[in-house]
Amino acid sequence: MKKKWTTICLIGLCIIAVFSVERETFSAPGAEDDPLVTKSYVEKRIEQIKYYIDQKIGNQNTEVVSTSELEVVEVESGQSLIGMAGTEIILRGGKGQVIAGELGGLSDITGGKDLKMGEMVPANHLMIVPRNDRRGVFVTEKAIFMVRGAYQIQ
Repeated sequence: MKKKWTTICLIGLCIIAVFSVERETFSAPGAEDDPLVTKSYVEKRIEQIKYYIDQKIGNQNTEVVSTSELEVVEVESGQSLIGMAGTEIILRGGKGQVIAGELGGLSDITGGKDLKMGEMVPANHLMIVPRNDRRGVFVTEKAIFMVRGAYQIQ
């Protein structure tokens, strides 16, 4: 009788163990039961939050200017010229570095390439801002631009 009881208990424990392992095996990573995330996922979300905050702060502190003709714009060192989608920018004097977005930089039409984050902006090249994701030029030495389209000075 004692052997029978021990056998029944062992079979019951085996059944419980199988069902608990099966539940663990079939729960998908990242599901409600298993909230597993990767480092790249967390970094991506942090970048999205930074972008959201920058947009909210940036929209409160600066005025968007829009022009349908080429306009001469002077920007002091340490400031940025941020263009909206379709804005055309030509650096006529001074120096500046590209401010890129998550999906790329400025389209250098004259040079036929995409200018990446931190690259120096070539003088007298036509550049187009392809998206509204805060792309533009950070001025390292007082600069003069010709701009057509919507832009902000920050």
